Amino acid sequence: MLPLSLSLSLSHMFSALDRAKDQLYNCVVVGRKLRAMLQSTEESINALKKKSAFLIQLAAKIVPKPLHCLPLQLTTDYFMQNHRNKEIVNIEKLENPSLYHYAIFSDNVLATSVVVNSTFLHAKEEKHVFHIVTDRLNFAAMKMWFLVNSPAGATIQVENIDDFKWLNSSYRSVLRQLESARIKEYYFKAKHPSSLSDGSDNLKYRNPKYLSMLYRLRFYRPEVYPKLEKILFLDDDIVVRKDLTPLWSVDLHGMVNGAVETCKESFHRFDKYLNFSNPKISENFDPNACGWAFGMNIFDLKEWKKRDTTGIYHHWQDMVRNYASAHLIYLQSFY
Repeated sequence: MLPLSLSLSLSHMFSALDRAKDQLYNCVVVGRKLRAMLQSTEESINALKKKSAFLIQLAAKIVPKPLHCLPLQLTTDYFMQNHRNKEIVNIEKLENPSLYHYAIFSDNVLATSVVVNSTFLHAKEEKHVFHIVTDRLNFAAMKMWFLVNSPAGATIQVENIDDFKWLNSSYRSVLRQLESARIKEYYFKAKHPSSLSDGSDNLKYRNPKYLSMLYRLRFYRPEVYPKLEKILFLDDDIVVRKDLTPLWSVDLHGMVNGAVETCKESFHRFDKYLNFSNPKISENFDPNACGWAFGMNIFDLKEWKKRDTTGIYHHWQDMVRNYASAHLIYLQSFY
């Protein structure tokens, strides 16, 4: 027989459990509250992710206020000081395949300067040639900047994309696509979510810069540089921290390019770049295959021509030109 004190304690415990069950811990109510808390937390996380993506894109484009007028001042100096006929390059070096050639396609003067200077600063040999292509609006500012701020010993060529007469929509499928109303609608139509509150799963890819032929020019490197054998492409959003010359010695094993694989995030896989609702895409590509960043790529232009990589790119652009996601088809899918 249990002691009286223990029986009394058990009685109190059962009474407390009954009250807790009836008043505080109704399982149905608790479950409902937990589901509501989970949903609220998930919504908060998604909102923070969208905010982060928006701010990252915004930060990449912001120019400090004191520098807002820099391109205008450079352009004014270029024409007022009669620099139009001055060159900053050694012509013989531009097509010398024994040198280290870099390609930078950008309309951002300061960003391009950072790439050039950081690359040259860490270079162990003075055999580097920088080929910069910009648009007509920024050509004078870009050229003026490097006329007065070119690193000593560097060979720098600044070109205007509008001077490339071979680029015309009569036979360039990409130009025809960029001029289409469907593609322009994707970027500029009001019905598409564009604000931070609306959020966009592909905010990064809704940047109108993708409508620029300056951006797409990277797909025509052999035509821009017909006499070069290898070239290192650098985006204007990078800072070089070591000597890059060993990249020219990398054995590409017959491939067109060498790049850093980026498979750590889901958005680098093909299902985020390509429209797999198109049967032609789903039949020929693996949605889980990885793309890579264009920030720094070494290209074998001889192999590019041999494989007709640009022709393959045009083929797929034409194949999917009637699909809204055609703008997301990147050349790395076809190397």
